[in-house]
Amino acid sequence: MYAELLEGAYDLHVHTGPDVNERKLDDLEMAERVQRLGMKGFGIKSHYFCTAERARLVKKLYPDVNPIGAIALNYPTGGINPMAVEMAARDGAKIVWMPTFDAANELRYLLAQNSYEELPPWAKVQLELNQQGKTQAGLSILEDGKLTAAALEVVEIVAQRDLILATGHLGKEEIYHLVRAARDHGVKKVVVTHPTFSSVSLSKEEQKELTQLGAFMEQCFGVITPTYGVDWEQLYEMIRYVGPERTILSSDLGQVNNPFPDEGMVTFVTNLLNNGFGKEEIKQMTATNTTFLVEG
Repeated sequence: MYAELLEGAYDLHVHTGPDVNERKLDDLEMAERVQRLGMKGFGIKSHYFCTAERARLVKKLYPDVNPIGAIALNYPTGGINPMAVEMAARDGAKIVWMPTFDAANELRYLLAQNSYEELPPWAKVQLELNQQGKTQAGLSILEDGKLTAAALEVVEIVAQRDLILATGHLGKEEIYHLVRAARDHGVKKVVVTHPTFSSVSLSKEEQKELTQLGAFMEQCFGVITPTYGVDWEQLYEMIRYVGPERTILSSDLGQVNNPFPDEGMVTFVTNLLNNGFGKEEIKQMTATNTTFLVEG
């Protein structure tokens, strides 16, 4: 049953290796797993480096799989760096994540006492750098309540290149500003990254409002836990409220102590099917919407 629900799907949020953090599997192993399930492809996410070149190498070895290169706009790639986005796009990247671990919003949350009961791998690195005095001020896309010139230029490049713009670990106010700016500049593919994640924490009403502004909600298997945000029942309610037509499902897996990304996706669709969601609704979230984002 699950094979049918994942056939033709993309998992657009996968943490494969090689990477700064130790990973459960590498790009090639992920390609094999995707191919066995009949999925179309996967997005290679590194918090630290552009993955477009990795994606191109995977494609050469697995021509039937569509690996998706991406860039996250943290300090290792120059922060909110329009030129890095331009070069990533020229190299074949499809996804642009706004700052994740270097986002001012995320740093405020991370450095608050006891914010995370269980530290994600990137958070351990960030705290180590912070203790060594190697971190910089958190990155924000706003200045005086408006998008910075650099952030606006990134939005313009995303529109020109027809890329996927993802919100990363930005704060609520930043997400609203970004989604509105993307709409006003003709960006057709905006994804709110794991809206239930503890440092983002968007209510179902806020999620719905953002979809009405043109965004998709990316619900991630890896954060469906009270430790990071919500439990399964809360997630079901959110997806029903927002609607499958503006939702995508991703694993956000690859961490050593978590299931393999494809295993997470199988559990994800199985749980949805067993809790009142129809096959067509699930296919909309796994295959139809992700295919639009990548290929539309």
